[in-house]
Amino acid sequence: MAGPGTVPQALARTRPLVRAGLESAVQRLAPPLARVAGYHLGWLDAEGRETLADGGKALRPTITLLAGEAVGAPAEDAVPGAVALELVHNFSLIHDDVMDGDAERRHRPTVWALFGVGEAIVSGDALAALAYAVLLDVDRPEAHRAARELSGATLRMIEGQSQDLAFESRVDVTEQECLEMATNKTGALISCAAALGAILGGGAGAQIDALRSYGRDVGVAFQAIDDLLGTWGEPEVTGKPSAGDLRQHKKTFPVVHALAAGGSDARELAEILSDGDTGDAGAVRALELLDRAGSRAWTESLAERHLRRAMDALAEADLAKVPVAELGEIASFAVGRNF
Repeated sequence: MAGPGTVPQALARTRPLVRAGLESAVQRLAPPLARVAGYHLGWLDAEGRETLADGGKALRPTITLLAGEAVGAPAEDAVPGAVALELVHNFSLIHDDVMDGDAERRHRPTVWALFGVGEAIVSGDALAALAYAVLLDVDRPEAHRAARELSGATLRMIEGQSQDLAFESRVDVTEQECLEMATNKTGALISCAAALGAILGGGAGAQIDALRSYGRDVGVAFQAIDDLLGTWGEPEVTGKPSAGDLRQHKKTFPVVHALAAGGSDARELAEILSDGDTGDAGAVRALELLDRAGSRAWTESLAERHLRRAMDALAEADLAKVPVAELGEIASFAVGRNF
Protein backbone atom coordinates (compact mmCIF):
# COMPACT_ATOMS: atom_id res chain seq x y z
CA MET A 1 0.00 0.00 0.00
CA ALA A 2 1.23 3.46 -0.87
CA GLY A 3 2.09 5.69 2.06
CA PRO A 4 0.24 8.83 3.16
CA GLY A 5 0.75 11.69 0.71
CA THR A 6 1.64 9.36 -2.18
CA VAL A 7 -0.76 9.89 -5.09
CA PRO A 8 -2.61 6.56 -5.49
CA GLN A 9 -2.35 4.82 -8.85
CA ALA A 10 -6.12 4.32 -8.79
CA LEU A 11 -6.58 8.04 -9.42
CA ALA A 12 -4.71 7.78 -12.72
CA ARG A 13 -6.36 4.48 -13.63
CA THR A 14 -9.91 5.74 -13.21
CA ARG A 15 -9.43 9.32 -14.43
CA PRO A 16 -10.09 8.57 -18.15
CA LEU A 17 -13.45 6.95 -17.33
CA VAL A 18 -14.46 9.86 -15.11
CA ARG A 19 -13.26 12.49 -17.56
CA ALA A 20 -15.11 10.91 -20.50
CA GLY A 21 -18.30 10.65 -18.48
CA LEU A 22 -18.08 14.24 -17.26
CA GLU A 23 -17.39 15.59 -20.74
CA SER A 24 -20.35 13.71 -22.16
CA ALA A 25 -22.60 15.07 -19.42
CA VAL A 26 -21.41 18.68 -19.66
CA GLN A 27 -21.99 18.67 -23.42
CA ARG A 28 -25.70 18.45 -22.64
CA LEU A 29 -25.63 21.97 -21.20
CA ALA A 30 -26.21 25.11 -23.24
CA PRO A 31 -22.85 26.34 -24.68
CA PRO A 32 -22.42 29.29 -22.27
CA LEU A 33 -23.00 27.03 -19.27
CA ALA A 34 -20.80 24.29 -20.72
CA ARG A 35 -17.99 26.81 -21.15
CA VAL A 36 -18.17 27.91 -17.50
CA ALA A 37 -18.36 24.29 -16.33
CA GLY A 38 -15.40 23.35 -18.53
CA TYR A 39 -13.39 26.22 -17.07
CA HIS A 40 -14.21 25.24 -13.50
CA LEU A 41 -13.42 21.58 -14.16
CA GLY A 42 -10.02 22.54 -15.59
CA TRP A 43 -10.61 21.66 -19.26
CA LEU A 44 -10.86 25.21 -20.64
CA ASP A 45 -9.08 28.49 -20.04
CA ALA A 46 -10.80 31.83 -19.53
CA GLU A 47 -11.27 32.24 -23.31
CA GLY A 48 -12.80 28.79 -23.72
CA ARG A 49 -9.70 27.16 -25.23
CA GLU A 50 -8.61 23.68 -24.20
CA THR A 51 -6.05 23.66 -21.41
CA LEU A 52 -4.23 21.29 -19.08
CA ALA A 53 -5.15 23.12 -15.87
CA ASP A 54 -5.54 21.15 -12.66
CA GLY A 55 -9.09 19.83 -12.43
CA GLY A 56 -8.87 18.71 -8.82
CA LYS A 57 -8.00 15.48 -7.03
CA ALA A 58 -11.12 13.55 -8.21
CA LEU A 59 -11.09 11.46 -5.04
CA ARG A 60 -14.87 11.14 -4.86
CA PRO A 61 -15.52 9.70 -8.33
CA THR A 62 -12.56 7.36 -7.92
CA ILE A 63 -14.07 6.09 -4.69
CA THR A 64 -17.33 5.45 -6.55
CA LEU A 65 -15.65 3.37 -9.24
CA LEU A 66 -13.57 1.43 -6.72
CA ALA A 67 -16.66 0.74 -4.60
CA GLY A 68 -18.34 -0.74 -7.67
CA GLU A 69 -15.35 -2.99 -8.21
CA ALA A 70 -15.29 -3.87 -4.51
CA VAL A 71 -18.75 -5.47 -4.81
CA GLY A 72 -17.67 -7.39 -7.90
CA ALA A 73 -18.88 -5.17 -10.75
CA PRO A 74 -16.84 -3.60 -13.56
CA ALA A 75 -15.95 0.03 -12.95
CA GLU A 76 -18.02 1.05 -16.01
CA ASP A 77 -21.24 0.13 -14.17
CA ALA A 78 -20.53 2.82 -11.58
CA VAL A 79 -19.54 5.62 -14.00
CA PRO A 80 -22.96 7.36 -13.91
CA GLY A 81 -22.71 7.52 -10.13
CA ALA A 82 -19.17 8.86 -10.26
CA VAL A 83 -20.18 11.54 -12.76
CA ALA A 84 -23.33 12.55 -10.85
CA LEU A 85 -21.42 12.73 -7.57
CA GLU A 86 -18.66 14.86 -9.10
CA LEU A 87 -21.21 17.22 -10.65
CA VAL A 88 -22.87 17.77 -7.27
CA HIS A 89 -19.49 18.25 -5.59
CA ASN A 90 -18.48 20.88 -8.15
CA PHE A 91 -21.81 22.68 -7.92
CA SER A 92 -21.09 23.02 -4.20
CA LEU A 93 -17.55 24.30 -4.84
CA ILE A 94 -18.75 26.99 -7.25
CA HIS A 95 -21.34 28.18 -4.73
CA ASP A 96 -18.88 27.89 -1.82
CA ASP A 97 -16.52 30.28 -3.55
CA VAL A 98 -19.33 32.81 -3.90
CA MET A 99 -20.35 32.49 -0.24
CA ASP A 100 -16.77 32.66 1.05
CA GLY A 101 -15.67 35.39 -1.34
CA ASP A 102 -12.74 33.23 -2.48
CA ALA A 103 -11.29 34.69 -5.67
CA GLU A 104 -8.84 31.83 -6.35
CA ARG A 105 -9.12 28.05 -6.54
CA ARG A 106 -6.44 25.68 -7.86
CA HIS A 107 -4.23 28.68 -8.64
CA ARG A 108 -6.81 30.19 -11.03
CA PRO A 109 -9.60 32.77 -10.62
CA THR A 110 -12.81 31.22 -9.33
CA VAL A 111 -15.91 31.14 -11.51
CA TRP A 112 -17.57 34.10 -9.82
CA ALA A 113 -14.36 36.15 -9.90
CA LEU A 114 -14.00 35.57 -13.65
CA PHE A 115 -17.58 35.36 -14.94
CA GLY A 116 -19.57 37.11 -12.21
CA VAL A 117 -21.69 36.01 -9.24
CA GLY A 118 -24.85 35.50 -11.28
CA GLU A 119 -23.11 33.24 -13.78
CA ALA A 120 -21.54 31.26 -10.95
CA ILE A 121 -24.89 30.65 -9.26
CA VAL A 122 -26.61 29.63 -12.50
CA SER A 123 -23.73 27.36 -13.54
CA GLY A 124 -23.70 25.66 -10.15
CA ASP A 125 -27.45 25.12 -10.38
CA ALA A 126 -27.01 23.59 -13.83
CA LEU A 127 -24.43 21.09 -12.57
CA ALA A 128 -26.71 20.06 -9.70
CA ALA A 129 -29.66 19.44 -12.02
CA LEU A 130 -27.48 17.65 -14.55
CA ALA A 131 -26.30 15.20 -11.88
CA TYR A 132 -29.78 13.74 -11.44
CA ALA A 133 -30.38 13.63 -15.18
CA VAL A 134 -27.24 11.52 -15.55
CA LEU A 135 -28.38 9.03 -12.91
CA LEU A 136 -31.98 8.79 -14.05
CA ASP A 137 -30.89 8.10 -17.62
CA VAL A 138 -29.48 4.76 -16.43
CA ASP A 139 -31.89 2.04 -17.57
CA ARG A 140 -31.47 -0.16 -14.51
CA PRO A 141 -33.54 -0.50 -11.30
CA GLU A 142 -30.53 0.57 -9.23
CA ALA A 143 -30.64 4.06 -10.79
CA HIS A 144 -33.60 5.24 -8.74
CA ARG A 145 -32.06 3.97 -5.52
CA ALA A 146 -28.84 5.74 -6.47
CA ALA A 147 -30.73 8.98 -7.14
CA ARG A 148 -32.38 8.77 -3.70
CA GLU A 149 -28.97 8.18 -2.12
CA LEU A 150 -27.52 11.24 -3.87
CA SER A 151 -30.53 13.39 -3.02
CA GLY A 152 -30.27 12.58 0.68
CA ALA A 153 -26.51 13.19 0.70
CA THR A 154 -26.92 16.51 -1.11
CA LEU A 155 -29.44 17.68 1.48
CA ARG A 156 -27.07 16.71 4.30
CA MET A 157 -24.20 18.48 2.56
CA ILE A 158 -26.29 21.64 2.25
CA GLU A 159 -27.27 21.35 5.92
CA GLY A 160 -23.57 21.19 6.74
CA GLN A 161 -22.92 24.30 4.69
CA SER A 162 -25.70 26.08 6.59
CA GLN A 163 -24.19 25.00 9.90
CA ASP A 164 -20.76 26.20 8.77
CA LEU A 165 -22.14 29.63 7.90
CA ALA A 166 -24.06 29.91 11.17
CA PHE A 167 -20.96 29.00 13.18
CA GLU A 168 -19.01 31.97 11.76
CA SER A 169 -20.88 34.35 14.07
CA ARG A 170 -20.51 32.14 17.16
CA VAL A 171 -17.60 31.53 19.53
CA ASP A 172 -19.36 28.84 21.58
CA VAL A 173 -19.37 26.07 18.96
CA THR A 174 -18.69 22.73 20.65
CA GLU A 175 -16.44 19.98 19.34
CA GLN A 176 -19.52 17.76 18.90
CA GLU A 177 -21.27 20.43 16.84
CA CYS A 178 -18.16 20.80 14.70
CA LEU A 179 -18.02 17.04 14.17
CA GLU A 180 -21.68 16.97 13.14
CA MET A 181 -21.10 19.82 10.72
CA ALA A 182 -18.10 18.07 9.14
CA THR A 183 -20.01 14.80 8.89
CA ASN A 184 -22.70 16.63 6.94
CA LYS A 185 -20.63 19.10 4.95
CA THR A 186 -17.91 16.73 3.76
CA GLY A 187 -18.74 13.27 5.02
CA ALA A 188 -22.14 13.11 3.32
CA LEU A 189 -20.85 13.29 -0.26
CA ILE A 190 -17.84 11.04 0.28
CA SER A 191 -20.07 8.52 2.04
CA CYS A 192 -22.46 8.79 -0.88
CA ALA A 193 -19.61 8.32 -3.35
CA ALA A 194 -18.86 4.90 -1.89
CA ALA A 195 -22.52 3.93 -1.53
CA LEU A 196 -23.31 4.90 -5.14
CA GLY A 197 -20.62 2.61 -6.50
CA ALA A 198 -21.90 -0.28 -4.41
CA ILE A 199 -25.53 0.37 -5.37
CA LEU A 200 -24.86 0.63 -9.10
CA GLY A 201 -22.57 -2.38 -8.85
CA GLY A 202 -25.41 -4.47 -7.45
CA GLY A 203 -23.90 -4.87 -4.01
CA ALA A 204 -25.66 -6.50 -1.06
CA GLY A 205 -27.05 -4.38 1.77
CA ALA A 206 -24.20 -5.15 4.15
CA GLN A 207 -21.63 -4.23 1.50
CA ILE A 208 -23.37 -0.93 0.77
CA ASP A 209 -23.56 -0.11 4.49
CA ALA A 210 -19.86 -0.89 5.01
CA LEU A 211 -18.78 1.28 2.10
CA ARG A 212 -21.09 4.07 3.21
CA SER A 213 -19.47 3.97 6.67
CA TYR A 214 -16.01 3.96 5.12
CA GLY A 215 -16.84 7.07 3.13
CA ARG A 216 -18.33 8.89 6.09
CA ASP A 217 -15.18 8.47 8.17
CA VAL A 218 -12.92 9.33 5.23
CA GLY A 219 -15.02 12.48 4.87
CA VAL A 220 -14.46 13.56 8.46
CA ALA A 221 -10.74 12.85 8.18
CA PHE A 222 -10.63 14.74 4.90
CA GLN A 223 -12.33 17.76 6.50
CA ALA A 224 -9.93 17.71 9.43
CA ILE A 225 -6.99 17.90 7.02
CA ASP A 226 -8.76 20.60 5.03
CA ASP A 227 -9.06 22.57 8.27
CA LEU A 228 -5.34 22.18 8.91
CA LEU A 229 -4.49 23.31 5.38
CA GLY A 230 -6.93 26.22 5.58
CA THR A 231 -5.12 27.36 8.72
CA TRP A 232 -1.45 26.42 8.26
CA GLY A 233 -1.24 25.48 4.57
CA GLU A 234 1.17 27.16 2.17
CA PRO A 235 -0.77 29.31 -0.35
CA GLU A 236 1.57 28.36 -3.21
CA VAL A 237 0.68 24.70 -2.58
CA THR A 238 -2.98 24.89 -1.58
CA GLY A 239 -3.98 27.64 -4.02
CA LYS A 240 -5.85 29.37 -1.18
CA PRO A 241 -5.05 32.45 0.93
CA SER A 242 -2.81 32.14 3.98
CA ALA A 243 -4.83 31.44 7.16
CA GLY A 244 -7.95 31.96 5.08
CA ASP A 245 -10.23 30.05 7.46
CA LEU A 246 -9.17 32.23 10.39
CA ARG A 247 -9.76 35.42 8.42
CA GLN A 248 -13.28 34.21 7.60
CA HIS A 249 -13.93 33.30 11.25
CA LYS A 250 -14.54 29.66 10.33
CA LYS A 251 -15.11 27.40 13.34
CA THR A 252 -12.77 24.68 12.14
CA PHE A 253 -11.62 21.70 14.18
CA PRO A 254 -8.42 23.45 15.41
CA VAL A 255 -10.32 26.60 16.35
CA VAL A 256 -13.10 24.78 18.18
CA HIS A 257 -10.53 22.72 20.09
CA ALA A 258 -8.63 25.83 21.17
CA LEU A 259 -11.82 27.62 22.22
CA ALA A 260 -12.93 24.59 24.24
CA ALA A 261 -9.66 24.63 26.21
CA GLY A 262 -10.82 27.66 28.16
CA GLY A 263 -8.59 30.14 29.97
CA SER A 264 -7.16 33.46 28.88
CA ASP A 265 -5.87 32.16 25.55
CA ALA A 266 -9.33 30.90 24.60
CA ARG A 267 -10.87 34.23 25.57
CA GLU A 268 -8.31 36.12 23.50
CA LEU A 269 -8.92 33.86 20.51
CA ALA A 270 -12.66 34.41 20.86
CA GLU A 271 -12.09 38.17 20.84
CA ILE A 272 -9.96 37.97 17.67
CA LEU A 273 -12.58 35.86 15.92
CA SER A 274 -15.35 38.22 17.02
CA ASP A 275 -13.57 41.15 15.38
CA GLY A 276 -15.24 42.26 12.18
CA ASP A 277 -11.94 42.24 10.28
CA THR A 278 -9.28 39.70 11.23
CA GLY A 279 -6.26 41.27 9.55
CA ASP A 280 -2.72 40.00 9.26
CA ALA A 281 -1.80 40.77 12.87
CA GLY A 282 -4.93 39.10 14.19
CA ALA A 283 -4.37 36.01 12.03
CA VAL A 284 -0.76 35.69 13.21
CA ARG A 285 -1.79 35.99 16.85
CA ALA A 286 -4.61 33.47 16.36
CA LEU A 287 -2.11 30.99 14.90
CA GLU A 288 0.09 31.45 17.98
CA LEU A 289 -2.86 30.72 20.26
CA LEU A 290 -3.80 27.61 18.29
CA ASP A 291 -0.23 26.36 18.55
CA ARG A 292 -0.16 26.94 22.30
CA ALA A 293 -3.39 24.97 22.70
CA GLY A 294 -1.97 22.00 20.79
CA SER A 295 -4.84 22.26 18.34
CA ARG A 296 -2.82 21.23 15.32
CA ALA A 297 -1.77 17.92 16.88
CA TRP A 298 -5.29 17.32 18.20
CA THR A 299 -6.78 17.78 14.71
CA GLU A 300 -4.17 15.48 13.18
CA SER A 301 -5.07 12.86 15.79
CA LEU A 302 -8.76 13.26 14.95
CA ALA A 303 -8.05 12.66 11.26
CA GLU A 304 -5.98 9.55 12.05
CA ARG A 305 -8.72 8.19 14.30
CA HIS A 306 -11.35 8.47 11.59
CA LEU A 307 -8.93 7.03 9.04
CA ARG A 308 -8.59 3.92 11.21
CA ARG A 309 -12.36 3.64 11.49
CA ALA A 310 -12.67 3.84 7.72
CA MET A 311 -10.10 1.09 7.29
CA ASP A 312 -11.89 -1.07 9.86
CA ALA A 313 -15.18 -0.72 7.96
CA LEU A 314 -13.50 -2.08 4.83
CA ALA A 315 -11.73 -4.90 6.66
CA GLU A 316 -14.91 -6.16 8.29
CA ALA A 317 -16.92 -6.34 5.03
CA ASP A 318 -17.12 -9.04 2.36
CA LEU A 319 -15.46 -7.08 -0.43
CA ALA A 320 -12.95 -7.76 -3.22
CA LYS A 321 -9.39 -7.43 -1.93
CA VAL A 322 -7.72 -5.41 -4.69
CA PRO A 323 -10.22 -2.51 -4.82
CA VAL A 324 -10.37 -2.53 -1.01
CA ALA A 325 -6.59 -2.03 -0.93
CA GLU A 326 -6.99 0.85 -3.41
CA LEU A 327 -9.74 2.39 -1.29
CA GLY A 328 -7.34 2.22 1.63
CA GLU A 329 -4.69 4.05 -0.39
CA ILE A 330 -7.24 6.74 -1.29
CA ALA A 331 -8.08 7.22 2.39
CA SER A 332 -4.41 7.41 3.38
CA PHE A 333 -3.78 9.94 0.63
CA ALA A 334 -6.70 12.09 1.81
CA VAL A 335 -5.12 12.29 5.25
CA GLY A 336 -1.50 12.64 4.15
CA ARG A 337 -1.95 15.30 1.45
CA ASN A 338 -0.61 18.86 1.68
CA PHE A 339 -2.96 20.46 -0.87
